[in-house]
Amino acid sequence: MGAQAVALAGAVNYRSAGTVEFVVGPDRAFYFLEMNTRLQVEHPVTEAVTGLDLVAEMIRIAAGEPLAFTQAEVGLEGWAIEARIYAEDPRRGFLPAPGRLIRYRPPPEGAGVRIDSGVTEGAEVSLFYDPMIAKLISWGETREAAIARVGAALDAFVIRGPGDNLDFLAAVLRHPRFVAGDLDTDFIAREYGAAFAGAPVEGAVREALIAAAVTLYLRTAERDNRISGRLSEAPWRPPPRLVVALDGESTTVEAALTGPGVEIVEAGRRHLVVSDWQPGEALFVAHIDGTPVTVRVRRQGAGWRLAHGGAQVFAVVRDQRAAELAARMPEKVAADSARYLLAPMPGRVVTIAVADGQEVKAGEALAVIDAMKMENVLRAERDGRIERVHVAPGDSLGADQVILEFA
Repeated sequence: MGAQAVALAGAVNYRSAGTVEFVVGPDRAFYFLEMNTRLQVEHPVTEAVTGLDLVAEMIRIAAGEPLAFTQAEVGLEGWAIEARIYAEDPRRGFLPAPGRLIRYRPPPEGAGVRIDSGVTEGAEVSLFYDPMIAKLISWGETREAAIARVGAALDAFVIRGPGDNLDFLAAVLRHPRFVAGDLDTDFIAREYGAAFAGAPVEGAVREALIAAAVTLYLRTAERDNRISGRLSEAPWRPPPRLVVALDGESTTVEAALTGPGVEIVEAGRRHLVVSDWQPGEALFVAHIDGTPVTVRVRRQGAGWRLAHGGAQVFAVVRDQRAAELAARMPEKVAADSARYLLAPMPGRVVTIAVADGQEVKAGEALAVIDAMKMENVLRAERDGRIERVHVAPGDSLGADQVILEFA
């Protein structure tokens, strides 16, 4: 492929940076797709393993200067991986999810981590352009080291406002097929289907989420007791047993505050969690049994929304008595939204194909929404009659905004 790319560039007397793309078949035969006469979004991975600044070299060529090296002098060292962080919602079939960056905290650079960011906190990720937020590039002496490094950096990436694909990227990195390098163009469709449902909450990921939830609960309760003045006589002590619920799946643990952190015992297994996390911080950075772990944290009602290793859960921690009382409470019944066509993403109404009182058939087009250079046709899921249209062409939409109502 390299020889063919050089031959192609030579045939047209091309003098600049460029990328020739091929597709490889199961028999290892390869076929030409296209040439991009520019730097690719992925050029940092080449820079990471060669030590060359491709942008600088491209400028020198444009100025008529010769390259300062020969092909034989280009060495490759280690492995590099680039994760493209997008304002999209993998749980809704990777639909665009633009919005204002209420909070934007990329992980620190250095130690094999590079961030190429095109945004700043407070900026708007527009629905009219490509939804890429940043590129996260990792380097390691081995592929396994590069995977571990980019995975840890994804866990430490804080984005609030627009949707993002951080969890999806982290899940791919942990997938056995990705780790083994068993990849093809059908990987996402085969392993995740039309939409990403989150990584499994098991093994080391589950341990990290439980450790984070218990520590967050204890530190928050300790702070609240201190604020209320109940620590004036004696230090607050946590209940010996706690019930931890991750997305409603509960487990009972024993927990105790220790000098360096929190000691947790679950099913006879003891873990020591060392962290200086304080209530309100967006990242839970800790060592669990000596292993560094980072969990993204967001307070949500009586619990926390936690994300780690591609898994995202709603975590609630209670003492045993409170958990027993909560179990007796009737479950809330979700409101029926089947009568409404909701916007699957922020966007702009291009057309409305129906009117009040109109009968529609399953599969019939109802509306077209424009978002991030794509027109999305929304169709009826079943036969019915339109009760009322709530928007008009040209209107801006937020995610889940009502477009029309069925009878």
